[in-house]
Amino acid sequence: MDFGVKMQGGEPVSTMKVSESEGKLEGLATAVTPNNKNSSNSSCRAGISSSSSSSGRGGGAKGWQYSDHMENVYGYLMKYTNLVTGWQYRFFVLNNEAGLLEYFVNEQSRNQKPRGTLQLAGAVISPSDEDSHTFTVNAASGEQYKLRATDAKERQHWVSRLQICTQHHTEAIGKMMSHAEGQQRDLIRRIECLPTSGHLSSLDQDLLMLKATSMATMNCLNDCFHILQLQHASHQKGSLPSGTTIEWLEPKIPLSNHYKNEADQPFTTEQSKPVAVPEEQSVAESGLLAREPEEINADDEIEDTCDNKEDDLGAVEEQRSVILHLLSQLKLGMDLTRVVLPTFILEKRSLLEMYADFMSHPDLFIAITNGATAEDRMIRFVEYYLTSFHEGRKGAIAKKPYNPIIGETFHCSWRMPKSEVASSVISSSSTQAVTNHAPLSEESLNQVGSDCYTVRFVAEQVSHHPPVSGFYAECAERKMCVNAHVWTKSKFLGMSIGVTMVGEGILSLLEHGEEYTFSLPCAYARSILTVPWVELGGKVSVNCAKTGYSASITFHTKPFYGGKLHRVTAEVKHNFTNTVVCRVQGEWNSVLEFTYSNGETKYVDLTKLAVTKKRVRPLEKQDPFESRRLWKNVTDSLRESEIDKATEHKRTLEERQRTEERHRTETGTPWKTKYFIKEGDGWIYHKPLWKIIPTAQPAE
Repeated sequence: MDFGVKMQGGEPVSTMKVSESEGKLEGLATAVTPNNKNSSNSSCRAGISSSSSSSGRGGGAKGWQYSDHMENVYGYLMKYTNLVTGWQYRFFVLNNEAGLLEYFVNEQSRNQKPRGTLQLAGAVISPSDEDSHTFTVNAASGEQYKLRATDAKERQHWVSRLQICTQHHTEAIGKMMSHAEGQQRDLIRRIECLPTSGHLSSLDQDLLMLKATSMATMNCLNDCFHILQLQHASHQKGSLPSGTTIEWLEPKIPLSNHYKNEADQPFTTEQSKPVAVPEEQSVAESGLLAREPEEINADDEIEDTCDNKEDDLGAVEEQRSVILHLLSQLKLGMDLTRVVLPTFILEKRSLLEMYADFMSHPDLFIAITNGATAEDRMIRFVEYYLTSFHEGRKGAIAKKPYNPIIGETFHCSWRMPKSEVASSVISSSSTQAVTNHAPLSEESLNQVGSDCYTVRFVAEQVSHHPPVSGFYAECAERKMCVNAHVWTKSKFLGMSIGVTMVGEGILSLLEHGEEYTFSLPCAYARSILTVPWVELGGKVSVNCAKTGYSASITFHTKPFYGGKLHRVTAEVKHNFTNTVVCRVQGEWNSVLEFTYSNGETKYVDLTKLAVTKKRVRPLEKQDPFESRRLWKNVTDSLRESEIDKATEHKRTLEERQRTEERHRTETGTPWKTKYFIKEGDGWIYHKPLWKIIPTAQPAE
């Protein structure tokens, strides 16, 4: 049965059509009989009634009642488009069999390629609160259609039909996933039942590749399906408000028994015997950690000459079978905290030193407190924050820093001539790019002497389970310091590894009596089977309760299709007036663009921004548990590409840590930290600057 488009006053009137082959038309909003179906003055809209009789609008019809069977629906709706900034009539077709909502310019172009198509599986259909005619279709891909029917009844009909189709196809995916998961389990069982040696063994590289990639594929499909379930569940609880968009977040997946983590035991890629460490030796060395905090003499520190480049992939290529074997043992969502990863994928530095490298632009750090207003200081903090991640990552290849040993520490400092800090300060009205200074030599730094600011840094691994690091940096001359604690949680996500940075930091500007709290983004190692690379993701916030200024920063992960790598956006807002004073866009490892409320712009090119080298003590003057001395043998072996030796040295350190932990458990001896004190859920440096220098209360 076909109801065409009728014209009233020259304007098209929205109509809908129901295919007779797909469902029986039992009721109409406008009475249609053999005597009046050709009436040119009737505007017809199709409705589904549970009654077998049809009646006119004024004849006491029961209203728009729907059966739960699926029908193909098509007709005109208005669609909002930003291209012409307004509404346009478009002809829409709901294809229930394919689970698609398609639209065309008009009915005559229906046989041509659709102007647009939305997959409805996992979509959210939301009636709008702004009026009784508008509704939105939010697809799982993130694309959204904002549509408007002629009246509330017509909207309800479209919404109901779309929701039935959406639910059907979402459930169909679930059944398909269950079937595919069963087949994948059977494949893994068949491979694992093969002998470990012979012509076709369970350790054959091609079979390991098949096993790893099939599991990774199922993991990714499970991720996608869970996101669809979350979206559907959110809609079941209540319609989304107008204008809501659906974002792809890292899912927390309810795993099937097949994917649940096994007993939380350390996994090693080599089944060699652990290196025994005499208990007397480990306990004696533990005594080194229990002594009082050490005061580091800045005169003992010299400019760092170590250059641990992470550009080669030779070892990774040679160890591909080890990676495949590792991946075949991991389960989706597995916590990697206790998983011993292969040594050849390690960076040649500790995680504690990586945190220090976030301070490689001390001029921007010190310049925060130079801001003349609270607004300027918040913007300067965001500038420093966004420029800190580039140097924190060594090279484009994703490698993993050493997991710090409990009690491990790292000390360093930076010297920055006061004139360099002054010249790097650029007011928010500047429209020119940041002028990058050349790094100064050790000789020039010694000549300026007291004309330098000094930024000191100390980090300590304060806990092993969970793995918590505390770090603290200060510039006493400018009365500013930052204290942070971070707990890293690693998860296996198929062909990538996700690292969540749990914790927060507090920047204190004692001259202004201000504190800025901030969090850290998640990090992801992508394409771990081929050429691994790092990207950051997630939303972080910066807040200053005293001034009412805040910043919202989003690190965008690359979408499946198109899009830029390493994209970041941010807004600095004055909460009391709800005014955005600065917007930032760009890439955290390339160029950042700052646009201020007065319309002016500033660019920061990180590729040209000078890096100030840190100053560290020579190894012979370092404590046995300072990072570089502690990991020296591992680092030296990695530099020489002696992977087996590096693995042995690393295992020795880890076994000593386990032995010491067992000894403390047996004797009931609590762990005593060296530089950080636990306060609530956080860790505070034992001698923070705010306990030494009184906080100012300036009048602004």
